[in-house]
Amino acid sequence: MTSTNLLPITVAGASGRMGHMLIEAILATQDCRLAGALDIASSPALGQDAGAPLGRVTGSTVTADLHAGLQGASFLIDFTRPEGTLAHLKVCRELGVKAVIGTTGFTDAQKSEIAEIAQDIAIVMAPNMSVGVNVTLKLLQMAAQAMSSGYDIEIIEAHHRHKVDAPSGTALKMGEVIAEAMGRDLKECAVYERYGHTGERDPSTIGFSTIRGGDIVGDHTVLFAGIGERIEVTHKSSSRATYAQGSLRAVRFLATQPRGLFDMFDVLNLR
Repeated sequence: MTSTNLLPITVAGASGRMGHMLIEAILATQDCRLAGALDIASSPALGQDAGAPLGRVTGSTVTADLHAGLQGASFLIDFTRPEGTLAHLKVCRELGVKAVIGTTGFTDAQKSEIAEIAQDIAIVMAPNMSVGVNVTLKLLQMAAQAMSSGYDIEIIEAHHRHKVDAPSGTALKMGEVIAEAMGRDLKECAVYERYGHTGERDPSTIGFSTIRGGDIVGDHTVLFAGIGERIEVTHKSSSRATYAQGSLRAVRFLATQPRGLFDMFDVLNLR
């Protein structure tokens, strides 16, 4: 495949851990190329080659100038912060750049803003780009339909000490999938905190527990606890590489989409 046929991708948050993983994954593919690298204005990596931390020369310099970083791209992959992602998307819409969003922690208003932008460009947004996690979500959907009564549901997630939002976007997505499968609204049945005299557990609720520590990449367990048995569905990530590979699958999917808001169920044909 010639360089002109490769899928040109800009990476946001290029000097972060996920940014490094994404750049490494792009450089290892046969059908993608690194077109740009974005980071915040205070990043010490500004002006450096995006591949420098990997010992590679890419020709793409890390920049805080959104127009410069996106100018040669057809796709953006963004695992940053909600405010930064929204700023990036506005320029993406202006330039006609499609986007893969792995950022979590959006408010409902911010999600509505993203949906509005998706009327003009194609966007894949998912709280977890891992193929395995999305297959797990499908399994949870099936389990929740079969165990909609008689089972208490708890979601336990663990991440590294640097994660700033809780529960994780993946845990919340698990709760949404389960609640929807059972005809419930997660906003009405979620329990995020327990302390003191809580009384007996309300069987209609979905509980969340959050663990933060060390360098845990991401562990998620959903417990269906019945009388006489319990079922645990667990996914554990040992490397961010799985998020990067899933993101590239999302890019390939977007290559065929003119506009619209999609998730990984669309990418993986799990709908």
